[in-house]
Amino acid sequence: MIKKFLIGSISFLIISSILYESVFIVHQIEKGIILRFGKVLRKDGKPIIYEPGLHLKTPFIEKVKMLDSRIRTVDVQADRYLTRENKDLIVDSYLKWKVIDFSKYYVATGGGDVDQTETLLKRKFSDRLRSEFGRLNVKNIIMDSRGRMTIDVRDSLNHGTITDPSKDLMNQSNPFYESSEEKRRQIFKRDVSSNSMAILGVKVVDVRIKRIELPSEVSEAIYQRMRAERESVARRHRSQGKEEALKIRAVSDKSVTEILAAAECESLRLKGEGDAIAAHLYAKAFDKDPEFYSFFRILKAYEKNFGKKRKNNLMILGTSSSFFRYMRSSNIKN
Repeated sequence: MIKKFLIGSISFLIISSILYESVFIVHQIEKGIILRFGKVLRKDGKPIIYEPGLHLKTPFIEKVKMLDSRIRTVDVQADRYLTRENKDLIVDSYLKWKVIDFSKYYVATGGGDVDQTETLLKRKFSDRLRSEFGRLNVKNIIMDSRGRMTIDVRDSLNHGTITDPSKDLMNQSNPFYESSEEKRRQIFKRDVSSNSMAILGVKVVDVRIKRIELPSEVSEAIYQRMRAERESVARRHRSQGKEEALKIRAVSDKSVTEILAAAECESLRLKGEGDAIAAHLYAKAFDKDPEFYSFFRILKAYEKNFGKKRKNNLMILGTSSSFFRYMRSSNIKN
């Protein structure tokens, strides 16, 4: 009885182990490959790639290797890049990649080593980006509104570096400079080389530059120069403003002087005309009675000389003086 139980238990364990080794599950974010005696299992010369789901394999002989199928992001450390005019730029960038040929990726990276793949990607990406920056000046880099440079870097990583200068897509004299992305992609496809990432079974999905900055020592020098230029412009504007202000003040002073002179002339003319008219009226009035005119003038003289506003009203004149003739009683007529 015990013997049958042991045999049954052993049989159950063997069958369970066989079933366990025969079934495997590929998760949604993964792809699976089968290794038979350390080699990737193939069918009709093509590697067998297992999609997410439940699958079967030959137990104990075949092993399953799960490979991540997601798009991964690699942050590339900010580094100095030299432009065509020998100016340093600090460039911070990143790239996205994914596995497209899982069998080739497994073999090329020694078992699907992600760290090794990303290290190689960073090195190739930096070399290619450095080459692109070396062909452009700062103005072209800043004005790269369509992102041709990053597209070329991505395509060169995927399909290899174009070595023919006539196919330089960043050369504005090249007819392909303004061509569509599909034509540009076809150019790269015709020039796939052994230094492409396709050899590793991976694809660079996107390349982006997060920021481009000048080195601190260069930035400070540029800021100082810009500040000096702005100050020079400000001084020029101030001097021009002062010059214009002096011109305006001179014109204004001239206008004021001319207006005042004209007004003074006009006032003197009007006063002269008024005095002439008054004198004429006085003459006509006094011609009718000269004695009254003489009496009126003497009274005005008395008022002027003996008025309240006068001080020290001391006059030494003889009593027979004509000035006092209207004060003598003998001259007063009833």
